[in-house]
Amino acid sequence: MEYTIIPLPKEEWKGTPIMMRYTTEEYFDLEKAEDEDSFRVKMVKKKFEMPVTHTPEEYDFPDSLYQDHWEKAQAWGIVSEKNGKRELMACIEICPEEWSNRLMVTELWVADELHRRGIGTRLMNLAKEQARLQNRRAIILETQSCNVRAISFYRSQGFELIGYDTCCYTNKDIDRHEIRFNFGFFMDARDGRF
Repeated sequence: MEYTIIPLPKEEWKGTPIMMRYTTEEYFDLEKAEDEDSFRVKMVKKKFEMPVTHTPEEYDFPDSLYQDHWEKAQAWGIVSEKNGKRELMACIEICPEEWSNRLMVTELWVADELHRRGIGTRLMNLAKEQARLQNRRAIILETQSCNVRAISFYRSQGFELIGYDTCCYTNKDIDRHEIRFNFGFFMDARDGRF
């Protein structure tokens, strides 16, 4: 079956919840050491004692399209018709970060039943094309150190770890093994290609 990616206009899709949920058996643990002259940081993949599931319900700030703080966001996705109702099956939302000339992927989601069909790659290629058309120098995004499947996907798409935040979500992110990882994709400035 062919899935068509269409624009998701803000006036129609603002506030649509994105059902980000995943189960993981692994996480990247932060190992750091510092002294007066250096900081050393290593991210080491480890296994949870039992699988961990993260759901939208556990957060005070669940994901949805066109949140107010992403003023210039644009979104695309795959929509299906079920029982006369339109249902979001996959989406990507991007927003320019003007001051740094980067494009931020603020949402990327594919429903479980559409995994392993190349849809995530198609959505990411759409973001890369938008970055090229907008002359952006990089694409940035965030994920969590325990979302190993997403990390693997982003790395396969040419993204690299560019930073981390140990207290983005709570003051116990390290203990929860849910550190914010920032990934970046650098556009080829010589010819505008990715």
